[in-house]
Amino acid sequence: MRKGVAVSPGVAVGTAYCIHEIFVDPDAKRLADREVTAELARYEAARDRVGAELQALQQKVGKQVGREAAAIFAVHEAILRDSAFTNRVRGWIVNDRLTAQAGLHRLLEEYTALFARTDDEYLRERLGDVRDVVVRLSAYLSDVLKPDSTALQGPLIVVADELLPSQAVALGDVEVQGIVTQRGSQTSHAAIIARSRGIPAVAGVQGILPLVKTGDTIVVDGRSGVVVINPDAEVLSAYLKLQREFVALQGQFAENRDLPAKTADGVPLAILANINGVADAEAAAAMGAAGVGLYRTEYLYLTHHDVPDEEEQLEIYRRIIKASPGHVVTIRTLDIGGDKTVPFLGHAHQEANPFLGWRSIRLSFENPEFFATQIRAVLRAAASASEQDQVRLMFPMITTLEEMRRVRSMVRRSEQRLEREGIEFRRVPLGMMVEVPAAAISLDTIMEVADFVSIGSNDLVQYLMAADRDNPKVSHLCQPLSPPVLRVLRQIIRTCNAGDKPVTLCGEMAGNPHAFLLLLGMGLRQFSMSPAFIPRMKKLASIVSCKQAEKMLASVMELKTTAQIKRFMSNQLSTLAFDFSLLESS
Repeated sequence: MRKGVAVSPGVAVGTAYCIHEIFVDPDAKRLADREVTAELARYEAARDRVGAELQALQQKVGKQVGREAAAIFAVHEAILRDSAFTNRVRGWIVNDRLTAQAGLHRLLEEYTALFARTDDEYLRERLGDVRDVVVRLSAYLSDVLKPDSTALQGPLIVVADELLPSQAVALGDVEVQGIVTQRGSQTSHAAIIARSRGIPAVAGVQGILPLVKTGDTIVVDGRSGVVVINPDAEVLSAYLKLQREFVALQGQFAENRDLPAKTADGVPLAILANINGVADAEAAAAMGAAGVGLYRTEYLYLTHHDVPDEEEQLEIYRRIIKASPGHVVTIRTLDIGGDKTVPFLGHAHQEANPFLGWRSIRLSFENPEFFATQIRAVLRAAASASEQDQVRLMFPMITTLEEMRRVRSMVRRSEQRLEREGIEFRRVPLGMMVEVPAAAISLDTIMEVADFVSIGSNDLVQYLMAADRDNPKVSHLCQPLSPPVLRVLRQIIRTCNAGDKPVTLCGEMAGNPHAFLLLLGMGLRQFSMSPAFIPRMKKLASIVSCKQAEKMLASVMELKTTAQIKRFMSNQLSTLAFDFSLLESS
């Protein structure tokens, strides 16, 4: 049994599938003499494919973003072609009878040890470039994540160091029942993906990788953050019972998906979905969402093989609008940086504190033409929608009034260019995300130039508490139910309602039953969450009145600690009709 961070509720039992096994243990297998020539050929073929891919990336990124941004791929190609790099792998294949993957693994271990001994920060950062090249080569040599892989037969529990967006996309058609990662937090890629699909998940399970191999039986308890490897019969039976109860409870809530979202006293609510792509939009429609409150466009970039151009973006945005419930969708511009990076934007610029640095809208301002390409694609996609469809454009990490004015000016210039070029487009409402305390404090001023407001509670909590949510040493401070967070949220919602400005909360708080009730009491009427959470939140809303929620909030605002608030809300929730404990992460 191992303990991690509970990031997506529920219980799952299945067969372990270890994505990290893309790196084969150098001691696991030796080639027969007759296999050496074929293995060398496989390695050379992989080098040729990766080399061609890197050259194509250099050209495309250089054209769309700039030569400086494209330089990272030139560095990667130089590493790939480096004679010392290549000759060492070839030598191990011929002399030690290692597979190409095992040789790459050994090479990465040697480079890791070498770079760890240097005090030169620049040289240490280059290890990331070496790792990128090794991963690209290993991916071509491995069956991992290939559609025809014999390992991809469910039900599976995916085990990885960290589940990357590209890996999640490759697993899209596989029967995944649970996810376990050695790194990550409640807001990591793996956590967001797991919650959007209603998959139980545990992150931050230190030292899990050496303990699990593909084929092991594994239990994932996304309520308590526990992972059990090869449980005995008694433990297995107990968790299978919990899994059946979890599935049954999900089924009960799913019956509410087609009902209108409203409180017990008849107040209508908008229960929207957070999505990463078309599959999530379709899931949102199936779960009874009223629309898409947040489309995270960065996942298009994170999972794309190179840089999506305007026409590619236009096509995907059209598909998103068409697939979204009621064709209602709020599209957020690129939110890259912090824990989400792409090689052609910011990857080469290591920062001491990336969450407080060059990210989100700040990065977009530094790449105006690149930013304009996305804006143009959204405006053009909106034009293909009907008059009844609602398409909105939202900008992340707005901090000042000047920034909001600047994005409006950039959108206006894109509209003028499209008009001159005779390309059809539609003007759309422009909104801001409140994620920075400075924006929350001065919201009454900034929202004068915004058509709507969306609260990004994940980052807002992190910045408000001055605690990195991905750092286990301080992540305990990132509590959405802490008194200061609730006070700030109440003020934001009051400000928007007083100014008659539409406001939505699209962070993870929206799908948390405790937080949902308090937000309802604050006067929030639009919630955007992972699609899997929508039926249960509809059910919760239907059994509580706004007056009850307001009364809970009044009591909570008198409490002084997070622990007191959690206990109080747990007691309140237990008095309602359904037991939500199986659907909550501790």
